[in-house]
Amino acid sequence: MNGASGSGPPGQEESTEDRMVGMDHAEVRYFTRFAVRAGAKHVIGVDMSSIIYKARLIVAQNGMSSKITLLQGKMEEVELPQHQLNEGKVDIIISEWMGYFLLYESMLDTVLYARDHYLVPGGKIFPDKATILMAAIEDGEYKDDKIGFWDNIYGFDFTPMKESALTEPLVDTVELKALITDPCPVFTIDLNTIKPAELSFSMPYQLRVQRNDFIHALIAWFDIDFSACHKPIKFSTGPHSKYTHWKQTVFYLREVLTVEEGESVVGYLSNKPNHKHKRDLDIKISYELTTEDETRYTRGECGYRMSVEISRALSFDPEIS
Repeated sequence: MNGASGSGPPGQEESTEDRMVGMDHAEVRYFTRFAVRAGAKHVIGVDMSSIIYKARLIVAQNGMSSKITLLQGKMEEVELPQHQLNEGKVDIIISEWMGYFLLYESMLDTVLYARDHYLVPGGKIFPDKATILMAAIEDGEYKDDKIGFWDNIYGFDFTPMKESALTEPLVDTVELKALITDPCPVFTIDLNTIKPAELSFSMPYQLRVQRNDFIHALIAWFDIDFSACHKPIKFSTGPHSKYTHWKQTVFYLREVLTVEEGESVVGYLSNKPNHKHKRDLDIKISYELTTEDETRYTRGECGYRMSVEISRALSFDPEIS
């Protein structure tokens, strides 16, 4: 966790002097100093990685040692300096906690721990809202390369790997022209109120088709809101926005949906942490093409797992012989 007092992120135009601001697993090299520059009384930064040692040197180099305290460890285990807190609390929590698909390997549970244990009543969290959105895409050529790739590798049949390839979401950049449906917001998180158990969810979606085409995959991305700022700020990781390292998450379907303009694909997006590996995600997507053409009507459900282990198993460089 990174803790700061008296500062908010860019766009926080209201006075923040003498406030304690907590940043949970934020980028300690930058966020803490920005908080001080914005008027923080004191900043407390917490991070597990060894970068904390370089961060301390940078803090000292910039003459901010009296304003910033950096701690190495887990938010749930470190002991915050009580003399720097406001009756044991902070006024603001700042965190860049988001992972791929918003929740994969994210640090949101730790942010919620910091909120419940250290944030004053009425305190602020930045960002404070996040929304997962979905759309459908035409991606036949790339799907053939990714899935059909396993049919023949230097003359060997690797088709048993196809199932794993189909169940592993792909994190990649999707071109805007590939979208053939309107986007649909599916799941919104309010960091002020959400409970960890609510991060396991099953929510409906409806995707309206924009043109006659084929659906090979559904994609997901997320939008982030700093709605507590004096002037609200928002950014998106969608294909319509500037590139971010989160990219988009692609879920390939086992069948190809033939769709026409004006039709809809409806279903449910379900997500829960894997029971063995908490930071892995088990995801299910049901779908149904609503059409008056009985020859094209279809429905189904696909299961996926976002996992480092699966990614390693599927890792293969065709350039290496």
